[in-house]
Amino acid sequence: MSSPVSSDARVTLAQLAEEAGVSLSTISKVLNGRSDVSRKTRSKVEELLEEHGYKRRKTTASKSALLELVFHELESAWALEIIRGVENVAKANGMSVILTESGTRHAPGTDWIEGVMARRPAGVVLVFSDLPQEYRQQLDARSIPFVIIDPAGDPAPDVPSVGSANWAGGMMATRHLIELGHTRIAAISGPEDMMCSLARIDGYSSALNTAGIPIDRSLIRYGDFHVDGGRKHALELLQREQRPTAIFAGSDLQALGVLDAARQLGISVPAQLSIVGYDDLQVARWSSPALTTVHQPLIEMAEEAARMVLRLREGERPNNLRLDLATSLVVRQSTAICPD
Repeated sequence: MSSPVSSDARVTLAQLAEEAGVSLSTISKVLNGRSDVSRKTRSKVEELLEEHGYKRRKTTASKSALLELVFHELESAWALEIIRGVENVAKANGMSVILTESGTRHAPGTDWIEGVMARRPAGVVLVFSDLPQEYRQQLDARSIPFVIIDPAGDPAPDVPSVGSANWAGGMMATRHLIELGHTRIAAISGPEDMMCSLARIDGYSSALNTAGIPIDRSLIRYGDFHVDGGRKHALELLQREQRPTAIFAGSDLQALGVLDAARQLGISVPAQLSIVGYDDLQVARWSSPALTTVHQPLIEMAEEAARMVLRLREGERPNNLRLDLATSLVVRQSTAICPD
């Protein structure tokens, strides 16, 4: 009738159904991820399942040969790097990848959790800030492990996640420009409500402080990690009376927008303006001039996230649930000695 379960508590499913005020078939539907249960009832049952320690046995989850990768948007070259990394691990393990687009950068939508319960993948890699507690309970009850990659926010300590050293990346990008003699250095980071954006600005600020260069808050902007956002902020910055001689862009796509703004204004790169990007996407090598950028190991991050999901599926518990990979500076042709 119901799915095989395990529990440390001596409570039967019939007793659990009575406590929840629902039928035994409803308990079974929730355990099996059926969608024909109201959200309120599902949430109540999930809480009781967690309270009494019920989980689907690992043998059920291990039969799936699917890894699910969930984004809030699939429009950028950044997403392609993540997809490539997850697919590398899936292929090595004889598995396939399902791509899903849902929600905002903070969390997937309510439609997703119902779908993933029906699909029952071996595990899920998510590109979000965190997962609502309700979603975690539902995944945990069915032994579907998940890992968040490059979290936009600060996940709870018990949430597995893989990111990169954003503060160090912002620091090394800005220090490179300082070593070239630049002192009027602007920064265009990502959205202000994303942890990685703030960490890169913190690194930028630390580099300026260490060099004894006053921080001009009017030179700090928060964009959207896309080309248009970089262009918009760069046009404003470069038309100031005292324009910056260098711009640190918090993504390669924004750096391409800065390049385009410089072309529109007749400003030569790097002779009159130095630009540093972030991510080291393939497009950074193809731009003209080729972008100096901070290498964020996106493929490796995705691979580590996928491996962590598979280890969790097998019942392993990593000693450290938060893994940050190192970043590095890649110097190309978009930076030069300050012309002043």
